[in-house]
Amino acid sequence: MLSSADAMKVTIFSSKPYDEQFLNAWNTGSAHELVFIENRLKPSTAALAEGSLAVCAFVNDVLDAETLKKLAGHGVRFIVLRCAGFNNLDLVAATALGLKVARVPAYSPFAVAEHAVALLLCLNRHIHKAYNRVRDGNFSLDGLMGHDVSGKTVGVIGTGIIGSIFARIITGFGCEVLAYDVRPNPDCEKIGVRYVPLDELLARSHALSLHCPLLPQTHHLIDEKTIALMRDGVYIVNTSRGALIDAEAAIAGIKSGRIGGLALDVYEEESELFFEDLSVSIIQDDVFMRLTTFPNVLVTGHQAFFTHEALANIAQTTLSNLTDFEMGRDCPNAVRSK
Repeated sequence: MLSSADAMKVTIFSSKPYDEQFLNAWNTGSAHELVFIENRLKPSTAALAEGSLAVCAFVNDVLDAETLKKLAGHGVRFIVLRCAGFNNLDLVAATALGLKVARVPAYSPFAVAEHAVALLLCLNRHIHKAYNRVRDGNFSLDGLMGHDVSGKTVGVIGTGIIGSIFARIITGFGCEVLAYDVRPNPDCEKIGVRYVPLDELLARSHALSLHCPLLPQTHHLIDEKTIALMRDGVYIVNTSRGALIDAEAAIAGIKSGRIGGLALDVYEEESELFFEDLSVSIIQDDVFMRLTTFPNVLVTGHQAFFTHEALANIAQTTLSNLTDFEMGRDCPNAVRSK
């Protein structure tokens, strides 16, 4: 525990102007010494945390055993993640090194769920194509025909907080909602969501939305085998974790017509792409570039979380986690190895 007179120095990796804006705004009552750097955290940049008791990391920072060992060697004791997921962190190594870890388990589930709905609607009604056409003075409707969402069957894989909000929204469109989760959510069942085996959900759904965590058993959940179970022309939306989808298998599914549309806010190899301006660069990821050539693929750069409310909640919770660690209090958002 630090004395109240001490200000804990925190190095914030992968920082953007909006991170600085919101964290500084919420730091007025905490008085932590915040150091913002744009570099991603990885073994080669861990030395930038020299002199800091804590580091603040984001979704594409590398928190493997090598990085954690270097951080601990530079005096770091606390790691706070300004995100919900922690699949990029070696929790066993962190525990062995005596590093305390905390995350932001919920910031604005509405932001992600609403973005998933927006992607589905945009994909179905070809809004992205229509927008570009009109800007070019092309008002033809050829190729822009969509489907009524009302009356369709929508599958939701993962019905935690975000998935349940998505289910509630899409139920309001008059859809039949099927769900798959290892733990059925009573709130979903109350609004008429029906839990079915995964094979049945895949076979019956006109559209799928993924809201499950990335675990060994969900890695490439959408692959050649599961795509083969789907109905022709299915729409797939992923705002959860990129590695839930085997991108190569998705490309094959698009080419065959089994996948009628694919909307991604996350991508398995996004760490070298998302959150950066690469508009004057040659992108080296051939799979990603191939995906973007299809007219029925829509990609946003991990922006589903990106609302004013979410950033305020992320900043507030992150700083609260830091204060709990600083004062030696039990942190309700601590992440511990089982």
